[in-house]
Amino acid sequence: MRNARQHSYPDRRETNREVHHGTNDQGTKEGKVIEVLNKARGMELYAIIQYMNQHYNLDNSDYGDMAAKVKLIAIDEMRHAEMFAERIKELGGEPTIEPVGKPEKGQNARTIFSFDAKLEDDTIDAYNQFLLVCRDNGDSTSVKTFEAIIDEEQIHFNYFDNVHEHIEKLGDTYLAQIAGTPSTTVCRRKASLPGKALPVHKAVREIVVDRSFATTSVLPVRSQQKWVPAVP
Repeated sequence: MRNARQHSYPDRRETNREVHHGTNDQGTKEGKVIEVLNKARGMELYAIIQYMNQHYNLDNSDYGDMAAKVKLIAIDEMRHAEMFAERIKELGGEPTIEPVGKPEKGQNARTIFSFDAKLEDDTIDAYNQFLLVCRDNGDSTSVKTFEAIIDEEQIHFNYFDNVHEHIEKLGDTYLAQIAGTPSTTVCRRKASLPGKALPVHKAVREIVVDRSFATTSVLPVRSQQKWVPAVP
């Protein structure tokens, strides 16, 4: 369950700026939906850049396991951005190519996960508001898109928040356990289907992590094995 937090997204005024580039009048129902879809896409583009920058920082610091998971979450965000773009095009709009802000640089393992938990928390709040705009304007397809993506952002939040809590409680002991772990993002099915690869966008949750300290509160547990966040 999400906690009340101070959000870390760029100023909300930035996400509320004009981002619609299509031919629809902003006063029309379709225009209002396209506007919030483009705002959401800009937020996803920001998250992609931010998370990939963090992936490189974590990998360079030899926290491979963390780096791999952050990269996989970034791949989730790439898929979300594409989902929003496809819906915008279906409605006759032009998908934005502008992220909502500039990424934070120079973050380390002690700051990344609290930052990302706040980022996901803010995303969920914003997307719930955007969903209402779509519903008020009679666009059930866009409502379903937001609902599906909100569910996945919640999984991301739970992962980031859980790791942040581990770092807060265990500090260097926790980080020392992760130091030197590989950063591979090769995907495989659960043990019942050994050796059969899945596409990344369907397999993120299937990644097996043989470390009990790398858990999330909403993901299933099997002995020492936990599942990495992502799509159903």
